[in-house]
Formats: sequence, C-alpha cells, structure tokens
Amino acid sequence: MIASGAMIGPNAVLQVMAVLDADLGRPMRDRVLAGLRLPPPDSGMIPQAEAVAVHRAVRAALPDRADALLVAAGGATAEYILRHRIPAPARLLIRALPAGLGARVLARAIARHAWTFAGSGRFRLARLSPVTFELAANPLAERGHACLWHAAVFRCLFARLVWRDCAVREEECAGLGGTVCRFVILPRG
Repeated sequence: MIASGAMIGPNAVLQVMAVLDADLGRPMRDRVLAGLRLPPPDSGMIPQAEAVAVHRAVRAALPDRADALLVAAGGATAEYILRHRIPAPARLLIRALPAGLGARVLARAIARHAWTFAGSGRFRLARLSPVTFELAANPLAERGHACLWHAAVFRCLFARLVWRDCAVREEECAGLGGTVCRFVILPRG
C-alpha cells in the first residue's frame, strides 16, 4: 500500500528519465512514461506515488531491460548525490579515512538523509559491520522484483567513497516476499 501524502526525492524519477533518454531516446521514453506526471529538473520533493508509477511503468513496458535501466538510474542518482549533495570537503574526508571508519561515516550520513529516498518507508541503519540498511514498507518495492534502484544507489556511493570494488547484497526483499528490504554492503564484490 502506498501512502498518498508521502514525498520522495525527485531523482527517483529524474534519473530514470535521463537513463531512458540516453539509452532509448526521448520518443521511446515519452511512450514508456506516457500519461505520468514527470517532475521538472529543478523539482523539490515529489509525491512518492509519482516515483512508484515511473518505476512500475519501466518494468511493465520494458520487462527485459528494466533491471539494467533501473540499476543505471540508481547509479546516476548516486552520481547526482556525489556532485550536488555531499560537499567536497566531506567527500575528501570520507575517502581519506580508513575504509571501515569511512564506511561508518557514510552509512550514518545516508541514514540521516533517508527521508529523501525512503518515502513512506521506514529506514534504519541496522548494523555498522558489515554496513546493513533496512527499509521496511519500501514504496519502490515491486512484487516479484529485487530492489535494484536502491541497491545501485548504495553500491555507487560506497564504491566512489569507500571501497572501489564493493558489492551490495539484498539479503531480504519485500518485493520477493520478505518483511523488509535489507541491503548489506560488502567491501568486495
């Protein structure tokens, strides 16, 4: 069930749009997302229902390519965050710290800003070693599918700032029958 008044960051949609434009072209993106309300590039927080509708439209229209497209959109979202939301001194500090400490600093920062990507879901930093995030009632979880967009965001952030060859394993997924979406960040893929 999707909370009607819940909000989510616009990059849950904007980066999907950018990936579709780059990969398929604007005319195909317009067909895939026809009839959906799409935020302008300078948008603030958007209704989470809009993000859910976009992710579901990609899965419905492009079932064979949706996983790769949503992973690319998650990576693009992380790149946006790195360029525009994490100040350069903070990026430098996290990179300069020993990896374990840098991972803890980044994990806590992600948890503090979960309101931007969790929507009506309930996010928590479950463990620091290994870094484990849990997202209960994940609004972007879709029955029958792993939560690849969130996993890609986390993987890219940790790969760029802490462990170049890290991997994210979704140990449990609400879309696949779990009670939460549980993401474990591993130093090596």
